[in-house]
Amino acid sequence: MRANAGCRVMGILNVTPDSFSDGGRFATAEQAIASGIALAEQGADVVDVGGESTRPGAERVSPEEELRRVLPVIAGLTAAGVPTSIDTTRASVARAAVDAGARLVNDVSGGLADPAMARVVAETGVRWVLMHWRGPSRTMAARARYSADVVGDVLGELSARLDAASAAGVAAEQLLVDPGLGFAKRTEHDLAVLRGLDRIVALGPPVLLGASRKRFLGSVLAEPDREPPPPTARDAATLATSVLAARAGVWGVRVHDTGATADALRLVSALERHHDALDPGRRTTQGASR
Repeated sequence: MRANAGCRVMGILNVTPDSFSDGGRFATAEQAIASGIALAEQGADVVDVGGESTRPGAERVSPEEELRRVLPVIAGLTAAGVPTSIDTTRASVARAAVDAGARLVNDVSGGLADPAMARVVAETGVRWVLMHWRGPSRTMAARARYSADVVGDVLGELSARLDAASAAGVAAEQLLVDPGLGFAKRTEHDLAVLRGLDRIVALGPPVLLGASRKRFLGSVLAEPDREPPPPTARDAATLATSVLAARAGVWGVRVHDTGATADALRLVSALERHHDALDPGRRTTQGASR
């Protein structure tokens, strides 16, 4: 069941040994499938299955290993009636995952890592998340250089990826964008993106936001002269970003804690409905301004 008519919950399911927050949790595909089903029962509208870590500094795995990790999980979740997406930058993995039942390709490279990805998306007709990306995990920290208008830089680069996808034959209604929090961005850049979410939504395509447990939240929460809290202690801050994102009009949020997020988004939805009931012209006016 959708938590909120305006904002979907994408549950994170990493079947990797080295993801920054939940790597190594699942020894078997059966354990991962059970966790994905639990995410859906807690409120996830789609479960995002990833077989390769994209944390800063991460090294790549082979396509064969990535497929070995994700395909049984996607097939098992699909058989259980759980909608899935595939978190990959490889066209071959995306095609196999779609064949196994995935309905969406979540590509953190925005199509830059594998030029064949656009063809796979165009041929299969699935939706495609184009994330703001400047390079692979092992080098992205060095690419965190922006003008005074961080959001303007991100928008320009996302627009270029949308144009490339369109030129490759991908239909506009298949495309979503993600501003790429934590990817080639320092804390101040991530905060600028969060402040500018309304501008990113105004770009046009649906927006997916992935802030869950990320490093910039740890930096914000850190006490003076202390280490930042670990990823699992950042869920409350993540929840705040999800509420902000829903209020800004994003399509969905990608999170680890689907239950709390679904509850929070139900409240946002209730407030929106209450406001609309008091001011029936608001929704039409607001929609016309975007």
